[in-house]
Amino acid sequence: MAKPLETALVKSANKPDLFSNEQLLEFAKCADQDVGYAYFMENYFYIQHPTKGKLLYQPYDYQKELAYSYHHFRFSINLLSRQLGKTTTAAGYLLWRAMFMPDQTILVAAHKYTGSQEIMQRIRYAYESIPDYIRAGASSYNKGSIEFENGSRIISATTTENTGRGLSISMLYCDEFAFVRNTIAKEFWTSISPTLATGGKAIITSTPNSDEDQFWELWLDANKTIDEFGNETALGKNGFKAFKALWTQHPERDAQWAKDELGRVGLERFNREHNCEPIVFEETLINAMHLAQMVGEDPIEKQGQVRWYKKPSKNCTYLVGLDPSLGTGGDFAAIQIFELPTFEQVGEWQHNKTPIQAQVRLLREIIKTLYDVVGTENNVYYSVENNTLGEAALVSISEIGEENIRGVFLSETKVAGSTRSYRKGFTTTNRSKLTACAKFKQLVENKKLKIRSKNLITELKTFVATGNTFNARVGDTDDLVSAALLVTRMMQGMQNYDADIDSHMRDLEEFVSPLPFIMA
Repeated sequence: MAKPLETALVKSANKPDLFSNEQLLEFAKCADQDVGYAYFMENYFYIQHPTKGKLLYQPYDYQKELAYSYHHFRFSINLLSRQLGKTTTAAGYLLWRAMFMPDQTILVAAHKYTGSQEIMQRIRYAYESIPDYIRAGASSYNKGSIEFENGSRIISATTTENTGRGLSISMLYCDEFAFVRNTIAKEFWTSISPTLATGGKAIITSTPNSDEDQFWELWLDANKTIDEFGNETALGKNGFKAFKALWTQHPERDAQWAKDELGRVGLERFNREHNCEPIVFEETLINAMHLAQMVGEDPIEKQGQVRWYKKPSKNCTYLVGLDPSLGTGGDFAAIQIFELPTFEQVGEWQHNKTPIQAQVRLLREIIKTLYDVVGTENNVYYSVENNTLGEAALVSISEIGEENIRGVFLSETKVAGSTRSYRKGFTTTNRSKLTACAKFKQLVENKKLKIRSKNLITELKTFVATGNTFNARVGDTDDLVSAALLVTRMMQGMQNYDADIDSHMRDLEEFVSPLPFIMA
C-alpha cells in the first residue's frame, strides 16, 4: 500500500538523523540569525511557477530589500504594485522564521479565506521541497496551520475583529490589509496591537484601496520620518518602516507592458494597482479621480457638535436639511447647511445618539443662528427627509410650531394628478434619489458646489453603486451624503423660482459622465 502523500513529504518531529559535514554547514548557513533568511530563500526556497513549474526562488533587487525590511525592522509596512511577488517573498521569510527561530507564533491574516490559504499553500509547497537536512520536523501539518518540533507554528486566518485575540503573537503578517472592511480593520488593529506590545513583530503589505482606510493611515504615519528637531529618522512616527515598490522596478516590465496593461484595465485601475495611488475603484457617485483631489478643511468653529466651516453672511440665503435617525446608537442623523448664491457648504452636524426631538431642537437652533445674521426668515430655508422616521420629525416640528422656527419650511411640490398623500418635507423614492444624485454629481464634478467637510468627502469615497441606486458600502455610513442630497433637492425646488439658482444649476457645456444605469 502506498504511503499517504503527507507521510511521504513531511519530516516527522523528533526523528534522529545523520548528516554529512557539508550538509551541517549548509544548515548552519541557513540558521544564521542575521543573514540566514536570505541564504535560505535563495538556495532552498522553491516556488510553483504558473507556466514553468517548480523553480528555485530568484529574488529581484526590490524583493531582497523587502525581505530585509521584514527581518531587520520590528514593524514593516509595504505599499506594493500588484504581481510583484510580495506573497511569495512573505511565504519564504515566514517559513524560514518558523523553522530557524524556536517558539515563534506566526499569524497570517488575509482579507479573505482564499488569500490566507494561498499563502499557506506556498509555505507548504516550499516546505515539502526542502531537503531533510535543512527542514525542521513537523509535529502537526494541516491546511490552516503547521507546528514544528522547535515549538514554532504558523497559523492562517481571515482578518476579523477578533482574529488573533488570545494568542501570544511573535510575528503578525497582514496580507492586502487595505481591502479589509475599514470598520473591521480598525477594530482588528486596536485589538491586536496590545498583543504585539511585548516584543512581537508585524508585517503589513497591500496594494492601495483608498486614502481613508486603516492601511493608508498606518502608511502615512510610517512616512512621517522627520523628528521635532527636523532630523530624518529611520522609522515613521508610528514605529513602522515604510517600503514601496512599483511596477517600474520589475525588470521584466517595460513601456510596452504598461501600454498593454493600461489598455486592458483602464487608467484609474492602472494608477491604483500599479502606480499605488489610493483611488477608489468601485463605482462611486463622484468620479474617483475627482474624489482623489478633494481634501476638505478643518472647521473654523464648533458650537456643540455642529461644525461650522464658514461664517454666515447677511446678504446670503441658507438651506438647512435634516436627515433624521432613531438616535439610539445605530444610524446617524445628519444636518447639512449650504449657502446661496455661493453654493458653498458652511456647516454640518451628525450624531447617532440624539433623540429625534433633540434633533429638531438643534435644527431650530441652527436656523436661529442663521436668522440672527441674515435678519429675515425669507433667506433661511429648511426641510426634513420625511420617510419613516421623518414622520416623527414632522410631529416634533408641529409640537414646536412652525411659527417658532425662524425660517421657511420648504417641501417638494405636489405632482399634479398624484394620488399620494401629501406631507411636508421631501419623500425619498428610488427615482427622486437618483435624480438628486445626478444633479449633485454634476454640481460637484463641475466645481459648482464647494464641499468643505472632510467627513462628507470620506462618505463620498464609499458611496457606491449598488444595484440600480447608490448606497454606502457595507460597513460604512452615508448619512452626511443623504443630508447633502436633501439640500440638493431643496436647490432643485428653488430653481423654479430663482433665476440665479437656475442659471447656476443648469447643465452647461461641461461633460459629466452619466450614472452607471438608466433612470426609469
